[in-house]
Amino acid sequence: MLLKISGSCMLSALAEQVTGASDAGTTTAAGAGEMVSMIIMMVAMVAIFYFLLIRPQKKKDKAVKNMLAALKVGDRVCTIGGIYGTISALRDDTVTLTVGAQQNSIVFARWAIRSVEDATTENDAEPAI
Repeated sequence: MLLKISGSCMLSALAEQVTGASDAGTTTAAGAGEMVSMIIMMVAMVAIFYFLLIRPQKKKDKAVKNMLAALKVGDRVCTIGGIYGTISALRDDTVTLTVGAQQNSIVFARWAIRSVEDATTENDAEPAI
């Protein structure tokens, strides 16, 4: 009887080792699956950030760069400070604007131009009250 007990104990111990080994293999496979899904999620997040944030900003920066490169004398522009004027002279990185009825000249940095206005202001010669 002692042999039977020790034999059955050995059998149960062997069975526990086999199931433990198979559980460890399952855990390793599940860990690898989780790692792959985490990498896929990270790649998806990077793609979302690229298409929602980075790409539109690059397009906007390119449009502003093209607008500043295309400035010419006589263009009606608005500065980042809200001053409307007409370009009277251009240099490498400065722009001279004529402003108001008295045709006052103001020098601005080229990057300070916000936009080129398509339509001229109707009451350009009249001072605003």
